Amino acid sequence: MAAGLDTGEGGVVIDRVEVNGAEADNEDLKVLARANYSHFSSMQVRDRAVRGLDLHLKRLADSTRDLFGTGLDADRVRSCMRHALHASPDAVTVRVTVFSRYQDAVLRGEDVEPDVAVATSAPLTARTSPVRLRTAEYERDLPHVKHAGTFGLSLRRRQAVLAGYDDMLFTDRNGRISEASISNIGFFDGEQVIWPEAAVLPGITMQLLQRGLAAKGIPAVRREIHLRDLGAWASGTPALAAILSNSISSAVPVARIDETALTVDPDVTDLLVNCYETNPWQTV
Repeated sequence: MAAGLDTGEGGVVIDRVEVNGAEADNEDLKVLARANYSHFSSMQVRDRAVRGLDLHLKRLADSTRDLFGTGLDADRVRSCMRHALHASPDAVTVRVTVFSRYQDAVLRGEDVEPDVAVATSAPLTARTSPVRLRTAEYERDLPHVKHAGTFGLSLRRRQAVLAGYDDMLFTDRNGRISEASISNIGFFDGEQVIWPEAAVLPGITMQLLQRGLAAKGIPAVRREIHLRDLGAWASGTPALAAILSNSISSAVPVARIDETALTVDPDVTDLLVNCYETNPWQTV
C-alpha cells in the first residue's frame, strides 16, 4: 500500500510498504505508526542488489536478539525484500524494519516472533558538497542499535540547521567526538583513517569503507578525539580531512566543525569513495 509515512532519514516519503511479505493494509500501517519499539536498516538497491547486504542482514539479526531476545532468519528477510522489490523499479531505497504487532507482550518480556516490514521509496543520490557541523553533547540510547528512537537526533539536527549548519556532531559526556545525527565521521591524516573511540552506531557504510581501506592497505584505527584536539590537528602537516558516511553517501567532506576549518581535499574524497566502491553488489 502506498503510504505517507516518514522514514526519519532526510524526509523521504515511503511509496510502498509490505509486512511479512504481503502488501500492508490499514491495520498494518496503524501498527507501524505506533511501533516505537523497533529497529531498522536502510539501503540503496540497484538491480535487486545491495552493497554490504551481508552486513545489513547481520545488523538486523543482532539487533533483533538485543530488542526481542529472538533470532531473525536471514532467508526470511531476503524473501520479504525480494517480494517488495518485485513490484519496484531497478533503482530504489529500501528500509527493513523489525517490530512486533504485539508490542505489549514484548514489553512484558514474553517471547514473540517479530514482524518484518519492507518499505520502498525513490532512490537517493549521494551528496558530494562539503558540510558544516555544529557540536553538542548528546548520547543515544543503545547506540550500537539502529532503533526507532530518533527524536533526539532529529531535534538536534534541526537546531544545527537553524543555526546555519548542515548537521550536528555529537560529543559524549567525556568530551569525545562520536557521530553525527545519521552519519559516522572519520578523519584522514594523510596516512590513515581514524574513527572516533566512543559509543557509536557501527554504520554499514563505515564497515564497507573499512573493508575497502584494508584491501588497499590503508590503515584504519580507533582513537579518542576531543574537540580541543581539532585546532592543532587541523593545522598540522598534512592538514586534517574529515568525511561523513551513511547509507546514502559514502564520503561527504566536512568543511568546518564549529569554528575549526578542515581541509576539503577532492583526492581524499575520491580515494574513500573508491574504497567504498570496491565492495561488490550482493544480490538480494
